[in-house]
Amino acid sequence: MSTLVPPLFAGLVDDAVLLPPNDTDAGAAAAAYRAHAAAWYAPLLGSLLVPSSLARRTPPVGDLAVGVVCDSAIDGLGAAIAGLRDAGAVVCQVEAAVARRGEDPQPGLRELRALATAQPDLDVYAEIPLSWGLLAALDTVAEGRSSGQRIGAKFRVGGLAAELFPTPVELAAVICACRDRDLPFKLAVGQRHALRHTDPETGFTHHGFLNVLVGCITAVDGAEVAEVAEVLAATHPVPLMEPARVRRDGPRPLLAGFGARDIRDPLTELIRVGMINGGFE
Repeated sequence: MSTLVPPLFAGLVDDAVLLPPNDTDAGAAAAAYRAHAAAWYAPLLGSLLVPSSLARRTPPVGDLAVGVVCDSAIDGLGAAIAGLRDAGAVVCQVEAAVARRGEDPQPGLRELRALATAQPDLDVYAEIPLSWGLLAALDTVAEGRSSGQRIGAKFRVGGLAAELFPTPVELAAVICACRDRDLPFKLAVGQRHALRHTDPETGFTHHGFLNVLVGCITAVDGAEVAEVAEVLAATHPVPLMEPARVRRDGPRPLLAGFGARDIRDPLTELIRVGMINGGFE
C-alpha cells in the first residue's frame, strides 16, 4: 500500500463515472478504474459505482470491486447484484434512496433492511432525505445495525435548488445524530472540493468533503452541534489541518465515503491543502 495516502483517507472516494449524467462506456470505465487501482494513490479508491439499471445488463466490469446504486425499484436490486456476481464482479456495497423529499422513508427502509438481511455480506446504505422523518429513519437504521445488519445512511447535501443545501448547523446536527447512533454514512456524488466554497455560477455554497470529515472527527471527540458547525463553515484549511493530522494514521470515523466522477479531483484537492503528499506519475 502506498505510504503517500494516510489511512484516514483509505477508500474515501468511489468512482462514480458511470452514474448519470455520463457518456462513458462501461468498458472504458472499467479500464480507467483498473488504472486508478494501479496508481500510487490507489488506497484512496473505493468501489466502481454501477447504476442498477446498467448492472442488470451485466456491464463488462470483470472482477472489479463494485457498488450498485439503485436507480429504479429497490426490489430489483437482488437481480442486479446476482448478474454482476455471475459475471465475476466483487459486489461490495449497495446504495438506494428510500424516499423522495417530504415522503415517509420507513417503507423504503423496510425494503432495504430486507435486502440487508438477504445479502449479509454487503454494506447497504439508505439514502435518507434531510427533511421530515429523518431522525426516526436514523433510529430504524440504527436498529438494523444493532441486530447485525451492515446498514448505514447516505445523505445528499446539494443539488439544483438552494433548499437542498443544508446549513452548517443543520448538517452538524445530522452528523451528531449519526454519532449518537454510531451510524456510518456516505455522501452522494458531487463533493469535488475539499473546502466549503461558493460556486460563482450558481451562487450556491457547497460543503467541502474535508470539512465533513473533520466535522465527524470533532463530533466523535465529544463536540456538540455548534462546534461541529464551526468546522463545517470553515473556508480555509488551517483549522482543519490539526484534527486531521492527529487522526491521519487511524480509521476514519462516521464518514464512509462519497462518489466522484474523477478520483483525481478530490485527490488534487487533498494534495493542494497538504493532506496527501505526492504527485501524478
